[in-house]
Order: sequence, then structure tokens, then C-alpha cells
Amino acid sequence: MARPSPKLLIVIFFLLMAASALVAVCIGTYWIAPADVFASYVSYFNGEGRTITEIVVINLRTPRVILALMVGMGLAAAGATSQSAFSNPLASPDVIGVSSGAAFGAALGILLFNHEAATQILAVTFGLAAIAIVFTLCKSSRSDSMLMIVLSGIIVAGLFSALVSLIKYVSDPMSKLPEITYWLMGTMSGASYSRIVVALPMFIAGMAMIYVMKWRLNILTLSDEEVMALGHNPKVVRWTAVFASTLVVAATVSLCGLVGWVGLVIPHVARLFVGTDNRHVIPMCMAVGGIFMLAMDTICRTVSVEEIPLSIMTAVVGAPLFAILFIWRGRNKAGGIIR
Repeated sequence: MARPSPKLLIVIFFLLMAASALVAVCIGTYWIAPADVFASYVSYFNGEGRTITEIVVINLRTPRVILALMVGMGLAAAGATSQSAFSNPLASPDVIGVSSGAAFGAALGILLFNHEAATQILAVTFGLAAIAIVFTLCKSSRSDSMLMIVLSGIIVAGLFSALVSLIKYVSDPMSKLPEITYWLMGTMSGASYSRIVVALPMFIAGMAMIYVMKWRLNILTLSDEEVMALGHNPKVVRWTAVFASTLVVAATVSLCGLVGWVGLVIPHVARLFVGTDNRHVIPMCMAVGGIFMLAMDTICRTVSVEEIPLSIMTAVVGAPLFAILFIWRGRNKAGGIIR
């Protein structure tokens, strides 16, 4: 039997993502039938009276589902972009310290202002500051080799991680410290339309850049001389990819905190279905990442009375999944998780 084409598989997975979103809206403390969900949307847009079901669907579950889709699609696409930009299958969006910088900004916002908008703005600001520092270090050393970029990222990530620890050390242990700690572990409990709107422009800009340049990511597997022979500047392509993934990661971290493993594992899963061509990998990552994050968030908010932090659940699922992929790759070297 012939294998479905990559484009058909991408369409199928996006349909599965839409179905998963509907199921996620239905599942919660109490089950809401799909018909009631659609009725709630119709009633809302018709401006009719609000019922408890409509409030739960419109104000609580829908923004959370939208946020889960944004985070899953964004981190997965950013992860695939980072792996291509660094030509490293183990690269992830936090390899250059963006996640650590955004986490520091959010922790600082919680400590000083305790206001959602300030927390998001500072998270995005310091996420961009992280990539700016990496770029400055590379420029100062007059080298933007892959090794220099990674080493600069390690330096920046270590610096911001230390600053996060400092923030936690000076925080009030009765109020601020638990809030900062819980937020850094990843949560979507505070999902709202207003929070999403604040981060949406940067998220869309980053995702649009990644999607438009997805075919250019393929040439980064070649040497710089070969890329230049094709008429492209490898430095410009690489830094543009890094900047685009930075925008996406900073936006997602500002919304829900640190969420690990998504950017590392999901691109490998996507390649199992569509191969290594980034023209197919990027959209497949978006679909698979959205489905994965919807599943993780639904589990986190339903399996126990107290909500489980996202980073715990993604690690519990992501680590064994990555181990399985690693073993499979070793036994099927022709399978091609990544070239």
C-alpha cells in the first residue's frame, strides 16, 4: 500500500488537531456535549443570555484551548527551526538562552509589579534581550560559527538562570516565591483572551517568518560555501531563523511559563511522518505540537483535584517518547529521524 503524500498527512493531522480542540473544550470537571458546545458559541455570538455552560465554554475552556494550541504549535515549529538552523537534532528553542531570559523577565515582573501585562512585557523584553546578547557576543568575537552561537547561548542561559535563582531568593516565601515557582513550572490556568491578545502580534510575526522561510531552512544542512553558491547568505538565513524562533518562544513563555520537551521531541515525531523536508516538517510540527499540547493540558487539569504543572507532564511523556525515538533510530538507521 502506497504511503500517503506529506501534504495529505498534514491535512489529516490538522483535522485531528481541530477535533482534539473540540474534545478539549468538552472535557473538564464536568462533561459538556459537543452539541452544547456549539450551542454555546451560537448563543454567545447572537448576544443571548449567559448560562453556566456558556460561561464555562466561552470564558474558561476556549481561551485555554487557544493558548494550548499557540504554545504547542509555536514551540514545535521553533524547535524544528532551531534544529535546522544549528544543524543539530538535539537543539531546542532554549539552546541560546531565550527561554531563560523570558523566564527571568516574567519572574521579575511577578516580583515587582504582580500584574499580568507587566509580566508578559518583561518576559518578551528579556527574551529578546537574550538573543541580542548572543548576537553581540558573536559579533564582538568576530565569529558567528555554530560553536560560537551555542557557547554564547550557554553563557546567556547560565546568566539568566542565576538571575532567576536570585529573584526566587529575595522573594517573599509566603506569597511571591510560590507564585514565581508555580509559574516557572508552566501553567495555563490563567488563560484569558486579554493575555493572548498581548502576545499574539509577536507570536504571529514569528510564526509567519518561520513559515515563509521554511524552504530556506533546508539549505542550512549544506556547508556555508555551498549555500553561498546557491545565492544565499548563510549568516542571514541562520540569524533570521534564530530571530523568528526567538519571537515565538518569548511570546509563549510570557503566556504560560517554561514548558520543556515540546521543541525537542515533536520535530522528530513530525519527521517520522513527512521526512526531513522542512517545507513539510514545519506545518506538520504545528499540527502535531498542537495536538500534543492539547492532550498534555487536558490531562494536567483533569486527572487530579490540584492542577499538575505542565512542565512535569511534558517531561513525563516527552522523555520516554524521545527514548523510544532514540532506540527506533538506532535500530532503523535508514528511517531518518533527522539527517
